[in-house]
Formats: sequence, structure tokens, C-alpha cells
Amino acid sequence: MVAVKELLTDGILKPARYLGNELGSVHKDWDKAVVRWVLTYPEVYEVGASNLGHIILYSILNAQPRQLCDRAYLPAPDLSAKLRETGTPLFAVESKEYLTKFDILGFSLSYELGATNILEMLDLAEIPLTWQERQQSSYPLIFAGGQTATSNPEPYADFFDFIALGDGEELLPEIGLVLEQGKLTNLSRVELLLELAQVPGVYVPQFYKMAEDGSVHPLRPDVPERILRRVATPMPAYSIGLVPYVETVHDRLTVEIRRGCTRGCRFCQPGMLTRPARDVEPEQVIEAIEEGMRATGYNEFSLLSLSCSDYLALPAVGVEIKNRLKDENISLSLPSQRVDRFDENIANILGGTRKGGLTFAPEAGTQRLRDVVNKGLTNEELLRGVKTAVEQGWDKIKLYFMIGLPGETDEDVLGIAETVRWLQQECRNIERKEVTGDDKSSSQRRSGGGRKALSINLTISNFTPKPHTPFQWHCVTDAEFEHKKWLLRCEFRSIRNLKANFTDVRISAMEDFVGRGDRRLAPVIRRAWELGAGMDSWFESVDKAFGAWERAITESGLGWKYRQKEEDAATPQTNLDRRLPWDHINTGISKEWLKADLEKALAAAIVPDCSFDECSHCGVCSVDFGHNVVVDALPIPEFAGDFVPNTDRLQRVRLWFGKLGDLALISHLDLLRLFDRVLRRASLPISFSGGFHPSPRMAIAMALPLGVTSSGEVIDFELTQSVDLEEFKQKISQQLPANLPIYKIAEVDLKAPSSAKLLTQAEYLLTVTSTNPSQWQQWIEAIKTTDAIWLEHTTKSGKLQTINLRSRLLDLALVSTTPDVLRYTGVCQNDGTQLKPEHVIFMLEQVAKQEFSLLHIHRDRLVIEN
Repeated sequence: MVAVKELLTDGILKPARYLGNELGSVHKDWDKAVVRWVLTYPEVYEVGASNLGHIILYSILNAQPRQLCDRAYLPAPDLSAKLRETGTPLFAVESKEYLTKFDILGFSLSYELGATNILEMLDLAEIPLTWQERQQSSYPLIFAGGQTATSNPEPYADFFDFIALGDGEELLPEIGLVLEQGKLTNLSRVELLLELAQVPGVYVPQFYKMAEDGSVHPLRPDVPERILRRVATPMPAYSIGLVPYVETVHDRLTVEIRRGCTRGCRFCQPGMLTRPARDVEPEQVIEAIEEGMRATGYNEFSLLSLSCSDYLALPAVGVEIKNRLKDENISLSLPSQRVDRFDENIANILGGTRKGGLTFAPEAGTQRLRDVVNKGLTNEELLRGVKTAVEQGWDKIKLYFMIGLPGETDEDVLGIAETVRWLQQECRNIERKEVTGDDKSSSQRRSGGGRKALSINLTISNFTPKPHTPFQWHCVTDAEFEHKKWLLRCEFRSIRNLKANFTDVRISAMEDFVGRGDRRLAPVIRRAWELGAGMDSWFESVDKAFGAWERAITESGLGWKYRQKEEDAATPQTNLDRRLPWDHINTGISKEWLKADLEKALAAAIVPDCSFDECSHCGVCSVDFGHNVVVDALPIPEFAGDFVPNTDRLQRVRLWFGKLGDLALISHLDLLRLFDRVLRRASLPISFSGGFHPSPRMAIAMALPLGVTSSGEVIDFELTQSVDLEEFKQKISQQLPANLPIYKIAEVDLKAPSSAKLLTQAEYLLTVTSTNPSQWQQWIEAIKTTDAIWLEHTTKSGKLQTINLRSRLLDLALVSTTPDVLRYTGVCQNDGTQLKPEHVIFMLEQVAKQEFSLLHIHRDRLVIEN
């Protein structure tokens, strides 16, 4: 076992993932906390750190008195290997404490195949995988939350001490109070879990048993027969959280505007599991975004909802925010939205110099099948939405469709191709919104006109039935999916400007096998993990994962459950009365209503959206779950126009700064991103470049390699107005991390060459180990008295080049011998001519005839011509 910090070096990929000192991270006193949490996201940092639920719950728990919340993520394979090689347990990123030292670990289980990643994390943490193995121990309590855990926790029941069902904003603090009281009164593990089982929304699997039919029943009378799903109101203020150093999957501020969806799409599990609909007050949204953008320095924000367009105040809120932040080069992105609500107002808030992608989800290729799934979308509405997008300047859109839906025929499948042809034909001669000046894309400038063929990117996914939906009884075979995909591929060959992506049937099969399983699947999941399954949804992992799952399923003898084709699959209503493994989870929706809605589906009958029409009597609206809260549409402010980059250059400021401590593990590109956000937070008047993607005018003199510290870095900023130098220094220093100190500031003539072009020399301090340190002076003199030391290397273009390293060395001296530290000054020029630290080691090895180990590099100074 080694110290965690010894593993976090430039020898692993993106070590900044694990630093735990990002802006927004919380560091509470370990000794003063009564209950210590870890929210563990079973994916790599880039995915977990940008998950809104993860950020909100982390912020809420750290706001509780006497409670501490840290974070952990699935390590990348290189760090996982190092942890195992050194016998070092998995750690939390803020405190760097091992996960075994915490009281409770919470995993987000939002995907059926995510359990193998959870097992990997538990194994890395040296925590037994099942509650049975942890029963007589002081290991932390292990629980899961998230959509998959809420919908059907049974396949994972052996791995968790309890499951948190539904929204966690109110539930987790309640759990924390029970834990705090339990620690103070020295409750045993079982006694503590029994107390937790009394909290609405907490399901403790060990207090329940599975019947032969897979259904679940209480083992004791003091636990509820059905466990309630918790419902909470969105809290936008808690969305202002982490600002990671590395680029994440959703590298922007995200604010939830609406939770829950009442559209009633019969395939959609989130729409059933998040009812009722709860709109956030528009002023709360506006304040959270305005405050969040200024506090984080992000240049993009996203409004989040299952159906953003159903937030009727969206156009007014979006325009108001864009007006307030008009001069700050801010862009807005929205997830997939309702095409029937897409109009010019929404186009305005999505437009700008960085017009993003546009995604619609018709789901089915024919009107009949859209009625079967209760999509609530007509052909006319689909065409109107797509036409609006084209008129507003989009020449490429993304469409989502599904195959394998109940009642689907070959005609419905081919209808997807017909829909694409029809949309392209109807949009062929539409005159697009005029795009002028710097807003023009290169393709628009080349074509010289406002008309261009509509390009469509299709994603074709395989319908996977989900628990708690009207289609939860449906079954499809792999062979049927392959047939449907073959039909579409044949049709797509004749369609131009079309790109189609098909979801791998194997992934869908694994999702279905686990998602509708019972407790018998826990050993299968464990065996699949032992055989190498993990990160199963990642493209590069599919073959390995599928092989592991296939073998685990075969060994289990449960192959009959695997993508089964039941005799009554065409008429699933004949088996509607059988008990299901998830019937003990009370989501609020009546099972009788699901049966009745399935009957309506088979008759292609539509059920209205109860947020805007009559009640559908699903059973959710009640004291336990609340009622729909819908905000009316608001007057839309006059749109002030999109951001126009200010390209004025009235002042150039040069800063000398350091990069110390663990910030040496931030890459050059991440450092530039950090400075961009710092400038925004400091409200400094940075000048922007022109073009389609305006960027702030700033330039670092010389990129610093990963892992190298420095006290001699130089960066230039160009401003749109003159700022007092001390004011500039003070503002930017307040926003920079402590390990990025500012040493000096100066004003530079705008016409002068950049610092990069004026660069002549660089001075370094090298910490080195040697087997014979007494000869340092002899080796140094040998180098200094040598005229040439040649090195052959291959250039980026593949050419072999020979360079005289000695001609690039200006000075070399021994600074200390405990440890051995050398100082050297070498040529460092903008054209790539430089003497790198490894070149100095090479020269030493040539004269000393022995190997040296370079322990640390510190760039002490960059020399710039006056």
C-alpha cells in the first residue's frame, strides 16, 4: 500500500480527474463530522462530475450540520491497475481517505448495466460485494439510488444494504439524521437498517424474501409491504456546483426547469417514474442561471427537463437570460425536445454564434404507431417543427426512432425511411434565415445562398421494455430486430444527406435481461463482472462485455429469461395478472391503469397529457406524491439579439505566474480553459477573436508539460478597455486557485510581438538521483568543456534529425546534494528550438556512462527579450 498522492502523477491519464479541489468542491473538517458520506458515481470522472443529480445531492448533504460528503468515481483502467498493483484501496477525491473509513457509500444506479462498475468499485475499495458478507463487520453501509434502482432493485438486491427510491433531495438528509442518531446510540448494523426501513422511500432487501414467481414479500411485520417512491421539488440553487479542471461530458452549467413528465409515452420509464410534473418558478430559474454563470465562469448553460418544451415559460425565460448575458458570449443548449412545440421563440434562444445541434424524437415512422405509443405527435406538427428549424438556419438535425415497438409491422419500420424522404422533400426549397458577418459558417459562405439540402442524422434504437410502463409485458427477439435493421439499411442506401446509427442489439438484450429480472440475477451479474464485464455501454467494451454476459447467463441456467420470445408475445395482455419482481415498489401509478393503457395502445387510442388536459387517472396525484404544478406561459421579452464579439484591442496585459503543487497535473488545454472561466468570473473586459467560434484573446508564452511545476510562466491578455494594473491583478488573483500565484504584471504595447515570439531562454531546476553523487562537479565540467553532444530523434513529420544538444545549453550548475538538484539554462524559442530537461539527462548519461532518474522538473524562469 502506498499513499494516494504518490499514485496521482503525470504517469496516469488525466490525473486532474482525481485532485478533488475543483471550484465548488467542499472540504469539511473530518473530525467534526458525525456522519461521513461518499457519493460514488460508477463511471469515469468526466461522466460523474457533470451529472446534475450527483452535484445537487453532494451540495445538499454538505449543507447539513454535522454531516460530511465526499465523492468517488470509477477510476480509469490505468489507475485501477496501479491501485491493485500497490494494494491501495479506492479513495474519495476530496479527503483522499479510503472508502472503508466512511459511514455510508451511495451509488447512483441509473443504467441497467451499471452494476458491474459498482462491483468493480467495491472490489477496488476492498469492501465485500454483498450485504451478507458485510453483515458482521464495521464496513460502511452501501446503498443505491437512481432511476434503475427505483424501477426494479431486485437484480441488485444482494449488493446493497438498502435502496433509496425516487428523489433524494429530502430523503438523503432524513437518512443522515437516522445514521447520526444510530451512531450516538450505538445501534447494531441490523438495528440501524431496521430504523432506516421506517423512513418512506427506503427499501432494505434483507427484510424481504422472493417467492417462486419472482415477486417480493416482507419477512417481518414491522416493514412496509410496499415501499413508497419519494418525490421532491427541484432546487435550482443547488445546481451551482463543481467546475472541473478537465473537460467533462456536459461541460456547462445545468439547471433543472421541470421535473416529471405527463405526456404518457407508453415506452418511457422516466415519464412514469417521475410523475407528477413540477415546474420551477421562472424567477428561480433565471436567478440560478445568472448567479451560476457568474460564479462558475462557464460559457454555456443547459435547461434540463424530460420535455423542456412543456415548460411553457421556456421562451420567456430563455430570452430573458440571453438578454441579461448578451455581452458575455454565452450559449444555451437543450436536450431532445418536443418538435410540436419548437417555434421561432425557442429557435431564438438556441441560436447565436455557436448554434448547437438540434434533436427531435418522433420515435415511430408512421402516425398509427406514434398513436400506439401515445407520442402525441402528428405528421403536420412534425413537419412544422422541422420547417421552423430549417427557416431559422439549421441545415442539420438529429432524429431519434425506435424499432421493436408493440404492434409494429414492416410497414411501420419502412415508415422511418419514408418520413426522412418526406421531410427532406418538404424542406428542399425553404429560404433560410439570413446569416451574416461572422455568424456565417464556412459552408454557407461558400454556397453564397440561404438554401441547402437538409442533412439528417438518425439514431435507431432497439425498444427495450421497462418496468412500471404499459409495455412492461412486451417481448421481442434478436432475430426480429436484425430483420428490421436490414429493412432500414436497404432503404437508407437511396437517401442522400443521411447518416444512420443503430444501437447494438447485444447491448439492448443485456439491458432487457437485467432490467426485468429478479433476485436470481445477482449471482449472474457478479459472475459477468468476474469474467470481465464493465463499462458495458462503452463502444470499445461491447464485445468483451457481451462475451462475459453470455457465459455468465449460460452458467446460471437462466437462459430462458434471455431475450425470451414468449408464445403470447403478440398478445401480452393474457399474462397481465402475473406477479412481477417490482410490484412491491409503489411508484404511485396503479398497475390496473397500466393494464388499461396497454389495451388502449393496442387500439391505437391516445391518452391526453394531464398537465394541460383532463386527468388520465393514473393514480399518482395524491397526498403521498403531490399534484401537477404547471407554470403558465409568460410574456416574451423583446429579443436583444445574439452576442456580437467585441474585437476591440485597447490594452495588452502581461502576467507572470506560477503553477505549483497538484495543479502541475492540469494539462495545458485545461489551464487555458481555467483562465477563460477565471476571466468571466472576474468580469474582466477581454477582447474576442472574430469568426464562427469567438474565443478570448489570451496566449501563454510556452506550454508547460504535464507534471512540471513552475514559477516562471507568462500569459498575455488583450482587453477591450483599459484597466488599472493593480485592479486587474487583484480581480484575477481572487478567482485563481492558490497554486496559481501571480508574481508580476505589466502593460505591453499592442503592436509589440507576443511573449511567445520574444521567448529566448528557459531556466529549470531538476531533481535527479545518481548512484555516485560525489562526481557531480566532474560531470558538469565534462559537459561544459564538450563542444558537441549529438542526439538523433524523429520529427513529427517522420524525418530523422540530428541535433547538437550542447549548443543549446547556456549554463549548468549543481544547486544542492540533499536532494540532488541541478539548475540549467537553455535555449527556448517559439520555433521549437529548445533544450528540454530530458536532453540534459541524456547529456549527463553520455559523460557519466550511467543512468539517472529524473524525479521532478520545475521551470524557474522564462527569459523574454525587451
